[in-house]
Amino acid sequence: MALRNILKLETDEAALRKRAREVTLIDKRLLTLLDDMAETMYAANGVGLAAPQVGVLKRVVVVDVGEGLIELINPVVVYRKGEQINIEGCLSVPGKNGKVKRPEKVIVRARNRKNELFEMPAEGWLAVAFCHEIDHLNGTVYTDKVIEYVDLSKIDDENQEGGDAE
Repeated sequence: MALRNILKLETDEAALRKRAREVTLIDKRLLTLLDDMAETMYAANGVGLAAPQVGVLKRVVVVDVGEGLIELINPVVVYRKGEQINIEGCLSVPGKNGKVKRPEKVIVRARNRKNELFEMPAEGWLAVAFCHEIDHLNGTVYTDKVIEYVDLSKIDDENQEGGDAE
């Protein structure tokens, strides 16, 4: 496993705005990418990371909101319900946070590292993380959806509505 460089919107916008390609083969290189992405996400204290953020245009995402690592290959949101507004951040946009509206509940269909198709329901913070990361696969950054930017230094933990999505 190895730490990968996380692209920054300020300097790498063109790369972060590209649509990732579907994964057609799950091989040793892809498994190494998944392992490297997880290591990179944890080292950066994030809760999600999409392959385009490390310069790889493949539809691959890793997420861990504190309930264990989830790997998604070719993820698609197949169901959405409700809405929630939370404060998000992004490893590709350091030092910025903003309120974003997302679905309260989603179901995501994806493949795992064994190429097995599965569906995973998510609500609350996990739904936010899934939507945030899948957006990256489509060239969308959370700043495109910000309702209002927030200075976290002016919010105490008790009043914070969420956290950094990554």
